[in-house]
Amino acid sequence: MTTQLDVQTIADRLYQAAQSGIAIPPIRDVLGIEDLETAYAIQALNTRKRISLGAKVTGKKIGLTSFAVQEQLGVDQPDYGVLLDSMEVSNQELMFSALMQPKAEAEIAFVMAKDLDGDINIADLIEAIDYVTVSIEIVGSRIANWDIKITDTIADNASASHYILGESKVNIEEVDLVSCQMTLTKNDEIVSKGSGAACMDNPLNAALWLAQTMASQGNPLRQGEILLSGALGPMVPIEKGDKFVAKIDGLGSVSLMIT
Repeated sequence: MTTQLDVQTIADRLYQAAQSGIAIPPIRDVLGIEDLETAYAIQALNTRKRISLGAKVTGKKIGLTSFAVQEQLGVDQPDYGVLLDSMEVSNQELMFSALMQPKAEAEIAFVMAKDLDGDINIADLIEAIDYVTVSIEIVGSRIANWDIKITDTIADNASASHYILGESKVNIEEVDLVSCQMTLTKNDEIVSKGSGAACMDNPLNAALWLAQTMASQGNPLRQGEILLSGALGPMVPIEKGDKFVAKIDGLGSVSLMIT
């Protein structure tokens, strides 16, 4: 059984790993692989710590949206992490030194037009979305060698690192979220391909799961928040000097240079 002391100790270990850039062994050795509630409690401790130091919440990210990856990790649902303003890339450049074991994913991002609370259905979700755009999420792990199970990644803020949004702001009714095709290039070579259907059959399924989950926890999605809905294709390792371009049908493209 994980004690409150263990929870704080694990949170401190993850925080120090992020600060030092030195990855740590899997935390499931203490936490186990079934106690998702405690893993989220660890995530929340470090989120609150960063907020207390001046960070601001900009949204949420959904992970494990591939059914194959869920099966691999022995779970039947995705997970979520919190996005902070310190994670947002605004000038299309990101320093490699700021990253830990980084990988790139191309995703669909939703931006909320209003708070989404109460008993939420898919129609409520669609109505609450201001616009849709293309994004690149940089995931990273504070766990050595990406040796993770579900509790490792949840406690580690769903392996969040950084993200960048495209400039397009598309009405949700104007894009085919299921059939839209994605390509991610690395140094002008295609390294990842997929479609909206790769994200839980429809990115809106992932978004609805998150909206309902957050509302049930009394922490609903808020107006202006960004929702990264999950990867549309395989994630790709990142090295210094790489240039990535993500393109999604109907949503345009976004570029990111790793310096």
